[in-house]
Amino acid sequence: MEHKAGFVNIVGNPNVGKSTLMNALVGERLSIITSKAQTTRHRILGIVNGEDFQMVLSDTPGIIKPAYKLQESMMEFVKNAFEDADCILYMVELGEKELKNEAFEKRLTYAQVPVIVLINKIDKGDEAQLTDALNHWKERLPQAEIFAISALENFGVPQLLNRIVEILPASPAYYPKDALTDKPERFFVNESIREKILIHYKKEIPYAVEIDTEEFFEDEDIIRIRSVIMVERETQKGIIIGHKGTAVKRIGVEARKDLEKFFGKQVHLELYVKVNKNWRSDEKQLKRFGYKGENK
Repeated sequence: MEHKAGFVNIVGNPNVGKSTLMNALVGERLSIITSKAQTTRHRILGIVNGEDFQMVLSDTPGIIKPAYKLQESMMEFVKNAFEDADCILYMVELGEKELKNEAFEKRLTYAQVPVIVLINKIDKGDEAQLTDALNHWKERLPQAEIFAISALENFGVPQLLNRIVEILPASPAYYPKDALTDKPERFFVNESIREKILIHYKKEIPYAVEIDTEEFFEDEDIIRIRSVIMVERETQKGIIIGHKGTAVKRIGVEARKDLEKFFGKQVHLELYVKVNKNWRSDEKQLKRFGYKGENK
């Protein structure tokens, strides 16, 4: 039997469930998930391997109109996802009617590869709403296949996986068959810490934060990690640390527990907070944090 392999890229507006879907398909928690927009900043690959196929999934940031250089870089990841896909999964949530960027909608309309529209969160609505959504997207993107799913409840996800495998091109595997992602360990440390900040802090704080894991030492029984939480202003530093360090301690405890599950061994995590002024608009800083130069 011929081997199939290809790049399957998930795009859509913020908070429609792209990260939840990728985690469900891969079977591992690779992408962080919160209720806040712009939770996903990078383009994250998750690899699904079968005996005769390899599906390289790409979770991308939600489509937005950029307001600063970090967001411009995030939208470059989305643009690249359109350009190198063997199959595009365009995800909407039930009741959603519009894509927030006309240029991306044109790319979907004239795509030269298969496009599958995923109507997600169908567990949140009724049959009439689903019928309306199916009719709307059939008319809007007539060349696309349409699947109704609930990524959170895993409804329709196995069927979707089978259909993607059917349309993948014949190809040898792009990555080793035991690979789950293209990201290094430090990336998942950074994302776990950032997820806790997204959950526990409000307003601008989570969006002004970047994580830099400076040390990652793995022994047989324990992983020792030293990470720095970067903020843009001194006032933000104080908020992150909290009274007598209680706030940053909570972030560390919660992140450590998640990382111990992820790595399957004991983790010792040290957190520090530093000011890195205007990093979101600094080309050199964005490159340092991996927002420039990421490719397929």
